[in-house]
Amino acid sequence: MSRYLLQFSYDGGFFHGFQIQENAITVQEELEKALTKVAGVKVDLVGSSRTDAGVHAKQQFAHFDLPEHSKPVNLDWLYRLNRILPDTLAVQAIYQVHKDFHARFEATSRTYEYHISQVKNPYLKDYAYWFELHLDLQAMNQAAAILLNHRDFQSFSKVKTDVNTFDCHIFRAEWRQEGNQLIFTIQANRFLRGMVRAIVGTLLEIGAGKWTQDDLIRILEAKDRKQAGRAVPAHGLHLVQVAYPEATFASKCSS
Repeated sequence: MSRYLLQFSYDGGFFHGFQIQENAITVQEELEKALTKVAGVKVDLVGSSRTDAGVHAKQQFAHFDLPEHSKPVNLDWLYRLNRILPDTLAVQAIYQVHKDFHARFEATSRTYEYHISQVKNPYLKDYAYWFELHLDLQAMNQAAAILLNHRDFQSFSKVKTDVNTFDCHIFRAEWRQEGNQLIFTIQANRFLRGMVRAIVGTLLEIGAGKWTQDDLIRILEAKDRKQAGRAVPAHGLHLVQVAYPEATFASKCSS
């Protein structure tokens, strides 16, 4: 068997998340159908991250295996895949990786952005959360910095989730303003289900003056999802980068 790494992007508003589910259109299902058609053999994908329904991805990865006698993977695969896939899903590259490579476990970090529009903008209605209340950007950034000093994020995880640990190492968490948009960038080695949206909801409470930095510390220490803020809408969330060791991209099949 030979193992390959697929790079792709999608508009999450058209999918019920990444992972295959019954009676729902998912990114994984659409990709597996297209790859199976092009490869001529059944293809199963293992994704680097499982984004929820409505969440977008500028850069996402998944690995898959092909028998040694399969058709050679080359630039024609990109051409054919992108003509089979819906307009809301595109493949950018395919890399050959070592046979034990794992798209999820070998990723060194994931970076998400959450977009907020402070004015009503019909062009952003599917890609940014319209939130008009005045927000204290400095207070939100001061609170976001606290996250870098903590490891247990159980208070920001969906309750019904199958994980062995709630520990995450956050490398970056900061807000910036671009015109009428506020953009929150957060980078970590891993994320829990619903974690980013719950963190953003909590930071908005701080930005609106309802909570303080002390409240954030209290929430983190409580290890109780009920203590944190509400989850903001999924359509404002974008997976923008999944990082791997540089050697991962040494053998590009689509060039």
